[in-house]
Amino acid sequence: MTTVMPRVLHALDAFHAAHPWDHNAHYHRWILRQLPRRFDRGLDVGSGSGDLARLLASRAKSVQGVDADPMIVERARELTPPAIPVSFTVGDALTEIPPGSYDVITCVAAIHHLPLADALDRFRQHLSPGGTLVIVGVARPQSLGDHLLGAAAIPLNVAMAWIKNKGRKAPRPASMTAPTRPACMTFSDIARTAGNVLPGARLRRRLFWRYTLVWRQG
Repeated sequence: MTTVMPRVLHALDAFHAAHPWDHNAHYHRWILRQLPRRFDRGLDVGSGSGDLARLLASRAKSVQGVDADPMIVERARELTPPAIPVSFTVGDALTEIPPGSYDVITCVAAIHHLPLADALDRFRQHLSPGGTLVIVGVARPQSLGDHLLGAAAIPLNVAMAWIKNKGRKAPRPASMTAPTRPACMTFSDIARTAGNVLPGARLRRRLFWRYTLVWRQG
């Protein structure tokens, strides 16, 4: 088993390098289902190449994307038609969120780059009364349930990659070129921290090595 698993993982890495698909974008439509049909101001933290921010703009009067990486912000600007009400800035999510309050705040696969309690508190401060915060995050697997869910995701992951690429090799999409890092907090730790900062937040483990958090400002 110790010699088989590295070979299996290496084969999976090679397969996904040739047939990439964005696990985060898989949740974009789900995110939209958590949000009002129309709202005034949206904020996407860790906006990357801007795919989610542009989707939010289909419902919002204006959307602000913020990301710490200048290169991916520049790419987001290049990909965004001028008519879409989205602007992108380079900034730290804890100290450089554009001022004001937002009816919707989203953060996808970025919050594990930040001190969790501080980030959640900052998002809470910028959320308008009645506003909605939606996070898709990454947790470090710890429990048996975490590992079983991860194992179940492997064949589904291969199938999704094959279907989305129609069985052909493809380059990585722009959304997958931003810097990444592994998660260090477990789902239990995340749930505990979120409960302290955002009472009533709803968290769920999800497929493809993700979890979701939804919270509404009272």
